Formats: sequence, structure tokens, C-alpha cells
Amino acid sequence: MALLNNDDIMKTYLLGLIGQNGWLSPLRFDSFRALWFTWLIANICMWMNDVAAAWTMTSLTTSTTLIALVQTAASLPVLLLGVPSGAIADIVNRKHYFVFTQIWLAVNATVLMLFLAIGTLGPYTLLLLTFTNGIGLAMRWPIFAAVVPDLVPKDSLQPALALNAIAMNTSRIIGPLVAGFIIAIAGSQYVFGLNMVLSLITTVIVLRWQYQNYVPAMPGERFIGAMRVGMQHVWQSNRMCIIILRAFLFFLQSTGLIALLPVIAKDHFEGGAGTFTLLLSCLGLGAIIAGTQIPRIRKRYKSSNLVNYGVIVVCITCAGVVLAPNIWIASPIMMVCGMAWLTVANSLTTSAQLTLPGWVRARGMSIYQMSLMAGSAIGAAVWGKLASELDVTGSILISSVFGLITLFLIRKHRIDKHAADDMTPVCPLERPYATKDIDLEAGPVVISIEYHVHQDHLEEFREVMARARKSRLRQGALSWSLFEDAEHIGSFIESFVFETWADYLRRFDRFTVQDLAMQEERQKYHIDSEPPKVTRKIASRLKD
Repeated sequence: MALLNNDDIMKTYLLGLIGQNGWLSPLRFDSFRALWFTWLIANICMWMNDVAAAWTMTSLTTSTTLIALVQTAASLPVLLLGVPSGAIADIVNRKHYFVFTQIWLAVNATVLMLFLAIGTLGPYTLLLLTFTNGIGLAMRWPIFAAVVPDLVPKDSLQPALALNAIAMNTSRIIGPLVAGFIIAIAGSQYVFGLNMVLSLITTVIVLRWQYQNYVPAMPGERFIGAMRVGMQHVWQSNRMCIIILRAFLFFLQSTGLIALLPVIAKDHFEGGAGTFTLLLSCLGLGAIIAGTQIPRIRKRYKSSNLVNYGVIVVCITCAGVVLAPNIWIASPIMMVCGMAWLTVANSLTTSAQLTLPGWVRARGMSIYQMSLMAGSAIGAAVWGKLASELDVTGSILISSVFGLITLFLIRKHRIDKHAADDMTPVCPLERPYATKDIDLEAGPVVISIEYHVHQDHLEEFREVMARARKSRLRQGALSWSLFEDAEHIGSFIESFVFETWADYLRRFDRFTVQDLAMQEERQKYHIDSEPPKVTRKIASRLKD
């Protein structure tokens, strides 16, 4: 047998990485590759801004509460604007919306630079501008979340999300290193200036980005209605509710370490910007290492187990950092923390992506993002306040104990307890034929479906219809009811309401394989030879 030379070995190794199942495989797709590099640069800007803002605040005030509130100001916009930004991302041209968000961030960086340059930046002005920067991030994030599943095949989604996580955490290293270097030799205003330049460069990349925006056959949804449907869809999904709860609690606990890291670097380890940068970079490096192994790890362990084990490790390592006697022991602990943190975050994000159908993905992922940002904002405020009352070490230790207690309390709420539904689009039903022209804005529309069920299967049918209720509401129905005939046993009428005729027609574009399976399950209890009778009634417009 001939031995492989070095070139053959390297070729085999690269093919393993980039091949169909390698962790670099999503980069084979041109659109995803362009998005990934955009994501990398955008997050470098984000981390540069966060580091410069956090460190600038330490020079403006000694209040640990105000320092921690920098993280709250950055996170709060996503909490407040998550649903509106997700709705906009689902109903407008995503490429154009992307460009707008990048210009917003460039302008905000310019204002920060000018305020610092002329010496008029105070702590509360810094918090305000950090908040407005967070608005730009809140608007931008749903776009990334929504388009990734459209750019790669389903079997490449997990490595694609892992690559996005690697980009995020590579930026977690590059951003702080660059920001720390610039702060040390020039000042924070130059960090914001570079942020402005990079945001404009990203804008140019997005303008050249080849992305086919989804154009639905129906007219666009109403803004308020789109937000309602997005929230309703998530609320009626048991799996999404569990994912959101787990994300909120995880970030509520883990944010304490990140929010107080400038104080830990400055006071606990008696360091400067370099110490802060080192700790943050170690966290990112650990996340990168974990990101390269995510596809392999996920084949061996269930998502819920990865989340549970990861939370335990994060809690232990957070405590380990503040108990470490010096920076050289704290640094490798930060790496382990980053590895566990990425494992938890990636498992939760992947589960959310796979749970949401394409038509509502931006809205659903924005709500998911709201949950983790709510946890981040509340956590930063709570642990920051606790640090001011006690000390940084006591605050982080309490946050770690809190994380372990909440994990024990919610251990039965597993993100893989409810099997992932197949959200592949399918349209099994013909659109309703109307004998007259119907105004798309006419409504409300009442849909009634009549079933006849054998008396031996009444309870089973009711159980199926309970799941049908969730399905109808996820598709956008305003309300749903099941009526039983008081005189004829086994005679049922399912009734649900849509706001407009257009909203009703949209449900045919939203049908998935899972919805089809549920439809077939309902109809198998119908004992008549003819299919269930469907009646559609539109509210009549009466004169006053």
C-alpha cells in the first residue's frame, strides 16, 4: 500500500473540513459565504463598540451600577424592539433593511466619536448613545436569523449556525484586541471612528450581496397584524416557549460575568485595558474552539443534555474566575467558560431555528433574541447593583448559585421533549374558489368545518382538536372554537376566525408537512364518505 505524501494528507484534511459534512461545508455556498464575512465584520464592530463604551464609562464614573448599566443599555433595545424589528424584517426587502441598519450604526459611531473628541461625553450621554447603537443591532439581528436557513440545505444548518457562532466569537477576540490596542495608544474616540469606517464597508458588501428576497404572492401583511401573528405563533409552540424560557434564565445568570468584567479586570486583578481585553479574548477563544467541535458534539448528545451540562460548567467557571488568585489562572478558566457558553447558546439557537417555519422566522427569532437580551439587561442591572452593595466577587458567586438553582427547578423542561416539527413548506389544499370578487381587506372571515365522529372516539378526537387549535392560531387565526351538537352525538363544528380575507388566504402559503400530518389526523376520525364540509363566511358591511 502506497503511503500518502504530505500534499495528499493536507488535501484529505481540507476535504474533510469543507466537504459535505465538514464543519466548514456551509462556506461552499456563495450567498452564505458573503453573509458570513459580513457577520464577522459587523460583530467586530459590535465588540469594539461594547469594549470602548464599557472602558470609557470606567473613566467617567466609579459607580459599578453605571458601569454594569452599559450592558443593560446595549441589550434593552432588543427587548423593546424585538417584535417590531422582526415583523419589519419579515414584510420588507431584507437587503434594503440591512443597508439601513448599517448606516444607522455608522451614524451612531460618528456621534460617539465627535462627543469624545470635543470632551462633552458624560456617563448618561454614553448610556443614551449605547442605547441607540443597540437599536441598530436590534433592527439588524432578525435579518441574520431569518436568512441563514434560506442559504444552506437543512442538513447544513447546524454547521452554518456554528460558523456564525465562530464568527461571533472570533470577533469577540479581534474586536476587544483592536479596541484595547487603540484605547491604549490613542483613545476611545478612535475606536468609534474605526467602527464607523467598518460599518460603511459592511454597507458596501451588503449592497453587492446576491440574495433573492422572498416575494409572497399575497400583498404584504399589516405591521400590527404581523407582530400579533409572530407573538401568537411563538406562544402556541410548546417547544419555542421552553427554548425562550431556557435562554432567558441562562443569559440572566451568565451576563453578570460579562457586564462586570471591566470591574473584575480593574479592581479584582488590578489591571488595565490589557487585562480586560485578555479576559474577554480568552472567553471568545474558548467559544471558537467549541464552535469547531459543535457538529461532532451534537451527534453524540441531545440538545437538552448539552444545555444542562453547559449551564453547570458556566456557573462553576464564573465562580472560578472571581475566586482565581491571579489573571494567569483566571484566563484558562475564562476559556472553559467560553466553550460551555457557546455550547449552550448554539444548542438553543439551533433548536429555535429548526422549530420556526420560514414565513415567521424573523419574528420568531426576534422574540427569541428578546428573551436572551431581557435576561442580559435584567442580569446586568441586578448583578451590577448587587456588586455595588456587596462586591464583585459576592455578586458573581450569587449569580452562579442562582444559575444552578434555576437549572434544578426547570430540569424537566427539555428543549427536545417536544419533537421538532417538519416545517418544510407544502400546500396540500387548493385555494378556495369564490363565486364573486372578494376584497382582500374584507373581514373578519369565519371558517367552519363540520365533522362527524363515531361515539367511541370522541375523546381521541377532542385531543387531536386541542392540537389543531394551536396549529390554527400559529397560522394567524384570531380565535378558535370547537362546538358540539347538543342533539346529535359525534357532530362537531370547528370554527376559527381570520382578520381579513387576505390573512385567510395566506395560511395556504404557510402550510407545512407538520400541518398536513395534523390535517390527516383530524380527518381520519371523520366517518362520512364525503370530506368534512367547509364553510367560509365574510362579515357583511352594513350602512349606519
